[in-house]
Amino acid sequence: MRYEILGSLRIKSGEKEFASSTRKVEIILATMLIRSDQIVPTKDLLAELWDEDQPKHASASLYAYVSQLRKLLAQASERDDMIATRTSGYVLHLGADELDLHVFEQALKRGRRELASGRAKEANAALKEALSIWRGSPLDGLQGGPTVNSFIQRINELRLECLEMLIVSNFLLDRHREMISLLYSLIADHPHHEVFYQHLMLALYRSQRQADALHVYERARALTDSLGLRPGRSLRQLHEAILNKDRRVLRTSYPASWTPRSL
Repeated sequence: MRYEILGSLRIKSGEKEFASSTRKVEIILATMLIRSDQIVPTKDLLAELWDEDQPKHASASLYAYVSQLRKLLAQASERDDMIATRTSGYVLHLGADELDLHVFEQALKRGRRELASGRAKEANAALKEALSIWRGSPLDGLQGGPTVNSFIQRINELRLECLEMLIVSNFLLDRHREMISLLYSLIADHPHHEVFYQHLMLALYRSQRQADALHVYERARALTDSLGLRPGRSLRQLHEAILNKDRRVLRTSYPASWTPRSL
């Protein structure tokens, strides 16, 4: 059986898919998957469901929702021991079941390790594998409490890191043109993520599009000016290097002085 949270929350068993139509059951399942094989205290689950605005019989309602979740998991797995009750709360045992989050994290770690070792081709394959696991927004925008919301923020940051490393690995493989369209879309989605402007300038310049590369810098500078800031040092250095036609910018290897912070 496979649990999926990097997109809409669902359970897959063979060719069948299972999901709850009850939002609070979804929140409980999401919380327990994020903290799988760990005891999730009852107080934490109550906070996920109602924050500080808990109804009078919140504990009884929680028990009813957990019971619904147990039935859903039993239907998908034909087992009734997926969720164990503990004195302080509940724990969901993954056992041999798969969670797409773990598959993504393992591929990301492998890609990070390969890139750090200078194996760009292997890193590229691992990072593409990691990104292919995503089906949309994590948990499809499900709004919960501290655990669910912080997870969504954290995993989106990891996806951005994965994209940054994928771009670098493509540069190391001399695949600059392939990155231009992706980088334009990333800037549109993340206009304050300066490293994407940096990547796009480099990709354009190495594709013999110097004017376009300089135009991207002007876009970044206009944005930072509107915030009362100035472009970061790495972006300014790259801009100056392009203006001066510094031959280092044309090398196949990614310039060490412009390597993204996440690496």
